[in-house]
Amino acid sequence: MKLSIIIPVYNEEKTVLLLLDKVKKVNFPGVEKEIIIVNDGSTDSSTIKIKEYIRKTPTFIHLQHKKNQGKGAAVRTGIKKATGEYIVIQDADLEYNPKEIGKLIKPIKDGYAQIVYGTRLKRLPNLSRDERSPVFFICNG
Repeated sequence: MKLSIIIPVYNEEKTVLLLLDKVKKVNFPGVEKEIIIVNDGSTDSSTIKIKEYIRKTPTFIHLQHKKNQGKGAAVRTGIKKATGEYIVIQDADLEYNPKEIGKLIKPIKDGYAQIVYGTRLKRLPNLSRDERSPVFFICNG
């Protein structure tokens, strides 16, 4: 199984290096990681910090937008470059802990799900199901 981890970055100079270290260190047995950083036209020192980090960790893929286009555009850029069978979006502000990715991919690895959505809600969303609805597995982290 190959997992592409897309990290959109915009002006995250305070957290980007810590986040990259955390993503680098997290391992999931039986899962190959591809890490794609998409710098969405940061105007702070994020760009410099990412470039310095990439020199030391050349296995990371670094993509650069010349100007800010928004998180959605950064995610789409990362998806276009991704080669994994599965994709996770990991924000650079450390709102989500990269260790939690294991909870998201476990149902897929165990054969219970083909797609997983994470939520910060304390309750599960109301998903109406009929024969046309896909099956969703939701992990509360």
